[in-house]
Amino acid sequence: MLHLAQDEEADLLLSEDPLALLIGLVLDQQIPLERAFSAPRDLRERLGGRLEAEEIAAMDPDSLAAIFSARPALHRFPAANAKRVQGLCRIVVDDYGGGAARIWEGAADGDDLLRRVRALPGFGEQKARIFIGLLGKQLGVQPPGWQEAAGSFGRQGTYMSIADIVDEESLGRVRAYKQQLKAAAKR
Repeated sequence: MLHLAQDEEADLLLSEDPLALLIGLVLDQQIPLERAFSAPRDLRERLGGRLEAEEIAAMDPDSLAAIFSARPALHRFPAANAKRVQGLCRIVVDDYGGGAARIWEGAADGDDLLRRVRALPGFGEQKARIFIGLLGKQLGVQPPGWQEAAGSFGRQGTYMSIADIVDEESLGRVRAYKQQLKAAAKR
């Protein structure tokens, strides 16, 4: 089971629902990662207990933004992220038949997987590589060349990103690593 939200119910959803995991990744910017990865559970509750790509893709954008903005907001920037999540869901519906896992299940190799993930809203180069590292290290998604596509995030024994968080201790180690990077950047 994934341990990104550090909340059993939210982490179970991330582990079992590929769309929830992708939504958490979209939201994992400019807010604490535990909040980003618990937001899919909160969104599911606000949508009546369902998290369906088709439903989200078809929603009125203003209605979805209002759901994201309801207190407590699902993100620091709820309207912009509602738009990103809706765009993600449209891609899942239009390009992958509504199945979020088809993004990685259908990848021929690491390069194809990287191309597919980079095409998603909110996934830049680094986030795409981190996600591929997470898929390979924790979810067993390892098409040929996945480690090369993940770059340094695919290496075993590191504590660089969410790909390496398996419990509270590893979360602390990842946070310490990121603090070191920030401190080095300030110097």
